Amino acid sequence: MRIDKAPTLSISPQNAGAAQSVLAEGIWQVHALADHGQIKALTRTLGALKPSASTIAWDLSQVDSLDHIGAQMFWNAWGRHRPAQLTLAPGQEDIFHRIEAASITDIPKAKPSPFNLVIKLGFAVLAFWEHVLGFIGLLGIVTQDLWRFLKRPRVGPWREISANVYHAGFEALGITALVGSLIGVVLSFLSAQQLRTFGGDAYLVNILGMSVIRELGPLLAAILVAGRSGSSITAQLGVMRVTEELDAMLVMGISHGFRLILPKVLALAISMPLLVVWTDTMALLGGMVAAKIELGLSARYFVSKLPDAVPIANYFIGLGKGAVFGMLIALVACHFGMRIKPNTESLGQGTTTSVVTAITIVILADAVFAIVFSGVGFYR
Repeated sequence: MRIDKAPTLSISPQNAGAAQSVLAEGIWQVHALADHGQIKALTRTLGALKPSASTIAWDLSQVDSLDHIGAQMFWNAWGRHRPAQLTLAPGQEDIFHRIEAASITDIPKAKPSPFNLVIKLGFAVLAFWEHVLGFIGLLGIVTQDLWRFLKRPRVGPWREISANVYHAGFEALGITALVGSLIGVVLSFLSAQQLRTFGGDAYLVNILGMSVIRELGPLLAAILVAGRSGSSITAQLGVMRVTEELDAMLVMGISHGFRLILPKVLALAISMPLLVVWTDTMALLGGMVAAKIELGLSARYFVSKLPDAVPIANYFIGLGKGAVFGMLIALVACHFGMRIKPNTESLGQGTTTSVVTAITIVILADAVFAIVFSGVGFYR
């Protein structure tokens, strides 16, 4: 049985203020350091000598054997350069020379290309068109599944549609009511401040009704649903990708579009117009309360004036916006959910991108509605 000589360090004198010398003895190899449990203690001792390592006389000639682990412990105490007073045993020079060469090797930095901006722009354009083509392909799949559903409605995904209507519609009533009522209060209060200056108190109903029913109601409901239900849809599909449930569905012959995507699109197309009506109602109630407090307009006057102030076409425009916004949110959420890779980082990034993209597309669609129906819904 081999008994290795324990690695030791002798420091003299112990006073750090005087000129010190360090004598290393024993076997400074990894197996000896581990067998004698000296790695932590010797590392701590060498670390204490590091500030004055260049002025200390180091004698390693009594070291019986040395490997790269032991040599690296000394090198960590010395820093990037050998101390001026260093005595080595034959054969140790080669080890320290290799460690020294490795420590001073500078990895060349890659020079930035002058076309980096153009390259990044090109990749961004390619990624954008890739998403556009993927979205068009998804729209085609949904159209085919919808036609299949219309031909055989009895075998359609009714349970999935019902569940999605409940989660995306009914469970969103609370947050849409809260935000809608607060927006109505704020809009009514600020409008009343300006109308009072010009003596146009009676026009508060016109401003509040048109802005809420035609624009703010559908837009608020869509933004809230995009942040709440859109992120939920993307995360659900992403988790199914991570847990390989989507692959299992394909193995069993179950269509992703018919059982996962189509129910979500139809559910949001059904629930969004209802949420728009609900949001409009809560916003108008909040505005009515603020008008009563700020201008003294009675609720009866507000309700009787509203049909004359807002043409009926604006209600249908708002409902149409709700249905279109709902389908766009569902399609965007499913698009990014199906593209998530089977890892958690992609899941979080895909969910964030889905919400931002859905809100952006909703605002763009609202701008298109404003342009297309610019001459509809106004008294002349």
